[in-house]
Amino acid sequence: MGIRLKEDGSSRKKLFITSILFMGLGHIIYLKQYVKGLLYAGIEIAMLVMLPNIIHKLNDMITLGTPKPDLPVKLRDHSIFMLIDGVMMLALIFLFVAIYIISVRSAMADYKEFCTEKRLKTNRESLSRILGKAFPVFGLAPTVGLVVFFVVVPLIFSACVAFTNYSSPEHIPPNNTVDWVGMDNFVAMFGGDSTWTMALGRVALWTLVWAVLATATCYFGGMIMAVVLMDNKLKVAPIFRGIFILPYAVPSVVSMLVWQNLLNGSFGTVNRTLMQLGLIEKAIPWLSNEWLAKFTTVLINLWAGFPYFMLLVTGTMTAISADLYEAAKIDGAGRFQIFKKITLPLVLYQTMPLIIMSFTHNINNFGAIFFLTGGSPVVSDSTITNAGGTDILVTWIYKLTVNLMKYNYASVLAIMIFLILAPFAIFQFRRTKSYKEGEL
Repeated sequence: MGIRLKEDGSSRKKLFITSILFMGLGHIIYLKQYVKGLLYAGIEIAMLVMLPNIIHKLNDMITLGTPKPDLPVKLRDHSIFMLIDGVMMLALIFLFVAIYIISVRSAMADYKEFCTEKRLKTNRESLSRILGKAFPVFGLAPTVGLVVFFVVVPLIFSACVAFTNYSSPEHIPPNNTVDWVGMDNFVAMFGGDSTWTMALGRVALWTLVWAVLATATCYFGGMIMAVVLMDNKLKVAPIFRGIFILPYAVPSVVSMLVWQNLLNGSFGTVNRTLMQLGLIEKAIPWLSNEWLAKFTTVLINLWAGFPYFMLLVTGTMTAISADLYEAAKIDGAGRFQIFKKITLPLVLYQTMPLIIMSFTHNINNFGAIFFLTGGSPVVSDSTITNAGGTDILVTWIYKLTVNLMKYNYASVLAIMIFLILAPFAIFQFRRTKSYKEGEL
């Protein structure tokens, strides 16, 4: 005996309500798919068993603990651990809701097949379908879980910090608790505190200028060298290609640290050599003058980065038909005209996505700035904000966390970088072949 479904579709609402009331209940009562139904039901039972702990963790996330100065430090509430646990519980609830929706959709899909085939699937057929058609879902489930807890959870936690007062010296756990402050950090950074607002505007503007200059100089520098070395009359072109690729082959950390010593204002080899040759009378402040330091960072980044684009453009140019060049020469076009009308448009078309990727990379190019200048020189607001004259957003975030322990302000900057880079990442993703052809 059992409750029977009607084949005319009239039992749809009844099955839908039953499936919502308890996960897997519709599979067990109506569809007679006991294995699948028990699997879904087991997930909900496990969730109900964990419910008191989940509620406790979410409550801790809301309060972030209470100050307990009378207790030993180890026994006090640790606000950051509470926040992490709360975010993990939210992720667990999200996964549970997703599985709940899948269970309801599965029941309705099976009922639709029942109305078409006029019979219920047996448990053997249901299990075979799980192991066959639904196997990719089960195969990807562990990966999805890992992505949620090791990628999404840390990102959400970092964003949540921007809405707290997690900073030194008064709000560093476990000595002290952290509190929710809403939009106070954003207000302070975007107009509430003139010192921090001025530093943010200065660093953000330089970050964008730096990204544009670093990308443009490396790209067009590499393109010029590729065009020059592609000239068949240059017999030594392979030798120069090998020489030019050396800066790209050496780790950038090593290169930047070497250049930092070479350009040192007091004992740097560059200044000492120029003075020995009588070209200058006093040392040039390559890294201690704000504007000269910015120019130097772009110049050294060009030295380190143009080989990549040189190789990239060289590879792209080899795919251009030689007939185009021959036809242009027959029509009387000069080398510059050939470059302007043929080489440049075709190379730009092929490499534009990589230019965009390079731009986004340079916005977060920590090594090129930090290991060369360390964000120096010191400017008017550096004492309070720790933002130097050549700091970009990502190096400033490092200083805020490591030096000042202003995690709340660093999180605000991280959100800013995300809002800047997300459109570029989405644009780049939408241009991929797999997205356009619907293969994802």
